Amino acid sequence: MSYKKISLSRQLFYIIITVFIILFISIGVVLPKVLIPVAEKNIYSYLSEPLKVMQQDFNKELVNSTVAYLYIIDGKIVNSDNLSDVLEIEDTNKLRKYLTSDYGKFIYKHKTYYYYKIQTSGVIRVALTGDSYIRQTKEEILNTVIPIVLIMFLIIGLILVIWSSMIVFKIEKLKYKIDNIDNASYNHKIDFIIDDEIKSLGLAIEDMRISLKNQEEYRNQMYQNISHDFKTPLTVIKSYIEAVSDEVEEPNVALKIIEEQTNKLENKVHSLLYLNKLEYLKDTKVEIVPVDIKKILTDEVDKFKWKRKDVEFILDIDNKLSFVGTVEHWETILDNLLNNFMRYANKKIKITAKQNKLILYNDGSNIDNDLLEGIFTPFRKGIKGEFGLGLSIVKKTLSIIGYDIKIKNEKKGVSFIIMKNQRKNK
Repeated sequence: MSYKKISLSRQLFYIIITVFIILFISIGVVLPKVLIPVAEKNIYSYLSEPLKVMQQDFNKELVNSTVAYLYIIDGKIVNSDNLSDVLEIEDTNKLRKYLTSDYGKFIYKHKTYYYYKIQTSGVIRVALTGDSYIRQTKEEILNTVIPIVLIMFLIIGLILVIWSSMIVFKIEKLKYKIDNIDNASYNHKIDFIIDDEIKSLGLAIEDMRISLKNQEEYRNQMYQNISHDFKTPLTVIKSYIEAVSDEVEEPNVALKIIEEQTNKLENKVHSLLYLNKLEYLKDTKVEIVPVDIKKILTDEVDKFKWKRKDVEFILDIDNKLSFVGTVEHWETILDNLLNNFMRYANKKIKITAKQNKLILYNDGSNIDNDLLEGIFTPFRKGIKGEFGLGLSIVKKTLSIIGYDIKIKNEKKGVSFIIMKNQRKNK
């Protein structure tokens, strides 16, 4: 199904016309009908006052062309001379069937007439008039109200048109901004004077643009770092293959180096795939269960302590600990941290698990403060100019199971402190 495109200006024009029609009908039809009861009340008051002072003869000063009078005495009707002018009726006796109450109105020959009746001392006095007063009242109302309302409507309509033009201008500017969101030469400055929702939307779009720009720069930088990190082992492998082909290197030596570089490259690929998996799972609810952190730590130490026999492992673990997650998550976290420690520790690695807080310490060199800020960023250049994914995997895995990590430079060495994320566990 296709829809016709209608601009906001035209939509507003249609709305104004619709409102004008509704307003015109309300003023021209509804308002007079609402005011008719008030006008009729005035007519009855207007008819009753002369009857209260009029005697048995008709006072010529009270008689006019719009009001006629009747006296009904002993069944006989006497009327004022202007009755035929007010009410075109030849037989006045026919009026009796209409005068059924003290006051009211009746229709005679398709015209509406009003009457008021007073009965005293056996004499019935009646005043009658047509609907000219009602019609005149309607005309006066319409002649007075319609011009005022029309002028006010035009002023309001003009204000709405100006306001809508400003809104449309802002929206079009936001549209151009979005269309040029990746255009560096476009002027992205938000110069709306009025601080309203549209300006807030513009600022939000600008924040999004800056975020996308930063993400693009980060992505490009990460791709460069990945290329560099993957290129190094590939270059070494290629060099040794050529060295064996040129018979300048022993095959056994070359195979050993190639195997080491292949394993290194394989680990990098696995780490990259795992990091992508964490990105996919970060918004997915993971089933978190209590884990035996003491056993996991003991197993990890047994796994790593043979890699560097010159490093002493010290474990200080409480018997009563409450850690949650999965064994796989904690093994991934500790594998990456201890791999990192193996490179930088001098002689000692200490793991402390107390009060549901896990602290991993190594006595290596302090980390430069400039590196601490982005140390968990994937492929961020780290200590000794190296790139890696390990600490980024640690950070994201801990976040998934509801933990956070911070790094603290000690007087000698570095501590990695893991604790529950209070914001996530509230």
